[in-house]
Amino acid sequence: MTRSLALALVHHPVLDRGGKVVTTAITNLDLHDISRSALTFGADALYVTHPIAAQRELAERVRSHWTTGSGARRIPDRSRAIELLRVVDSLSSACAAHGAGQQVEVWATGARVGARSLDYLSARQRLDAEGPPVMLVFGTGWGLSEELTPSATARLLPVESARGDGYNHLSVRAAAAIILDRLRGQR
Repeated sequence: MTRSLALALVHHPVLDRGGKVVTTAITNLDLHDISRSALTFGADALYVTHPIAAQRELAERVRSHWTTGSGARRIPDRSRAIELLRVVDSLSSACAAHGAGQQVEVWATGARVGARSLDYLSARQRLDAEGPPVMLVFGTGWGLSEELTPSATARLLPVESARGDGYNHLSVRAAAAIILDRLRGQR
């Protein structure tokens, strides 16, 4: 039995390139690509978190276009993926919805190694074992703010470059696909 897994794409509090806490804008590509990865690798939901109502409304319009609008008729496979999309105001709202009354383990991702780092083999084994639902959290901008990471149960090791020079600047869409493959892909 595998544990329930959901993703959260956080737009606040995240960092800008200077390390200041900011709120980023929702991007259409993130919604499409991460939803498709979530469906491919068996996640139960993709929660997009944003504190600003106008941004949440934008994401809901995108969702509606692809689930009940003309996009659903034109590209049904994308419709199936976008149906996983849930739009909420915060990570705590996402965890409450995903946990449905249960405690949720929050696994943070990022380009930096942090305390309580969890390697992918151990994370995969934990997902395959019985336990509470897991929320896999991705930050936009330049990553999750330290405001969020102390409350995380674990922090996954960063996806590292094979270059050997420390370069590590993947899009959140690419990082999500790689991490999901490591956690739930074919063995």
